[in-house]
Amino acid sequence: MSSSRDDFGIAIRSALLKKGARQKFSLVFLFILAFIIFLLDTYKFKTVTITRSIINDGIYRLTNISTAPFKLIPSINSKVKEITFAINENKELKIELEKLKNKEFQVEFLKNQNDSLKKILESDVKIKGKSTLAKVLLDKDSPYLKSIVINRGSKSGINKGMPVVDGNYLVGKIVEVNFLSSRVLLLNDLNSRIPVTLGDDSTQAILSGKGERKPVLEYLPELYTPSDNLNVFTSGKDGIFLPGLPVGTTEIDGLEVKVKLFSDPNQLSFVTVQLIKMKEENF
Repeated sequence: MSSSRDDFGIAIRSALLKKGARQKFSLVFLFILAFIIFLLDTYKFKTVTITRSIINDGIYRLTNISTAPFKLIPSINSKVKEITFAINENKELKIELEKLKNKEFQVEFLKNQNDSLKKILESDVKIKGKSTLAKVLLDKDSPYLKSIVINRGSKSGINKGMPVVDGNYLVGKIVEVNFLSSRVLLLNDLNSRIPVTLGDDSTQAILSGKGERKPVLEYLPELYTPSDNLNVFTSGKDGIFLPGLPVGTTEIDGLEVKVKLFSDPNQLSFVTVQLIKMKEENF
């Protein structure tokens, strides 16, 4: 009898300790079950002991199962914190990697600029008079109009018509001057016309821009038979460009004689302006 009461008390205490929002039903069920066991035990049924043992085991196991999720919560929280920390650490590493890549790009850019300046300084072009180095600020590129804007203007002594070279090679002339900037008309611009010579016999022609990558030679002698890879130079007959400035080499394209420019107009970073005093009528 006392054993039954003890079991009844244990069942009640267990239910009270574990009660919660989800265990109201379990509490009622335990009271009823314990009361039934109490009544059966009172009449000394032999099977009651076995039944009670089985039921008690079931109760304890159910109690343990019902509390298992709550025991797992601290472990889950710990895992979540570890994953969150790993994600944040990964983000920080990615940011640092991007910073390193940007630094590498900056170093490469500065190296390329330094190489461009070095080529200009090592140029063996014989320029009469003074010249000034300029940086290309803007590339005004359209289907037919080809020009660049440089960071030198009238403050630096630049005037309209002055020749512009890239190291050894002619790239165009000044067509617009501001106080701190100027615009350069490139050789492949639709409005560009320059007297040139080509070949060992210094055949005369006009280099005409067509708005394409390669300008063409016009007004060649009627009986002249052009060929590939002839060097083209300025003739100086226009009074703008010094004679003998390298321009490019010839390429036969059907009925046209095109000129592959020595200096790629699309790859200009720095140029040199020849500070030659020009006559107004020359441009």
